[in-house]
Amino acid sequence: MKKAILDVDTGIDDALGIMLAMRSGELDVLGITTVNGNVSLETATNNTCKILDLISAEPSISVYPGASRPLMRDRLFEHRVHGQDGLGGALADMLPTDRVNRDMFGPDFIIEQAKRFPGEVTLIATGPLTNVALALAKHPSLIHELKEVILMGGAVQTYGNITPVAEYNMHVDPEAAQLVLRAGFPRLVMVGLDVTRKALLTNKHIDALGSSEIADYVRKSTADYMQRYFERNGVAACAMHDPLAVGAAIWPELVETTRYSVDVETRSELCDGQTVCDFQNRLQREPNADVCLKVDSDEFINRFIAVLHG
Repeated sequence: MKKAILDVDTGIDDALGIMLAMRSGELDVLGITTVNGNVSLETATNNTCKILDLISAEPSISVYPGASRPLMRDRLFEHRVHGQDGLGGALADMLPTDRVNRDMFGPDFIIEQAKRFPGEVTLIATGPLTNVALALAKHPSLIHELKEVILMGGAVQTYGNITPVAEYNMHVDPEAAQLVLRAGFPRLVMVGLDVTRKALLTNKHIDALGSSEIADYVRKSTADYMQRYFERNGVAACAMHDPLAVGAAIWPELVETTRYSVDVETRSELCDGQTVCDFQNRLQREPNADVCLKVDSDEFINRFIAVLHG
């Protein structure tokens, strides 16, 4: 199995990504690091523990809290989309098992595991890239020790989902995103809105999960999320942003990537967090990202449902 670390800001779609990663049987998840983003660091950490309990994950899976705020900016939560608790109220009464390792900072865990398994670890980052940037700042050779970084973030041929041009994760901490993109990772896969908006989970798909605790959770947690997506996009569905990043790690054949030079805007009143992809090589920079532009969305959704159905 592919060794992996999940770096999450656990809201609704991160939770679905964690469930896919843990239940697929394809990933050896070494641990989960949490970061401020959709919700506070504390809430993201608690939500991660809840999801691990929901799917009866092995007790050996620990959660490592990381950055509690962006590198240079104020926090920007997405409570309107994910609810005050980050999970659409689905597990509001759950008191999860305490899996939190408070003796190790999230970025330090990433560094430790990359050193322990050089060239073997896939880092799947589905929140703002603050933890990854902090790990790089402390240990620059991380770029050579990780096997690959797969991140959910950005939008290069479509509009944003937090500003007209910026995707949420990039907008929340653009300085961190810029550091990560410029670091020189040999393989950095960007799973952005260009493909995640094509991977849509509908009520029909959820019905296919049957009757189970997991199915009930998915149905309840995504209800308001779907309503918000319908209000903005006119489609009654849940965009599978974070699960698709996990899917790209498990089933890379489901996405088609092209290498481009990509950077992030950090000094614009209108465009902070915009991912700028140099399609025509006008800046004459070395390509630094494998950008996902096509996805077999039907096959991905089918596999996602099969994994959660068990």
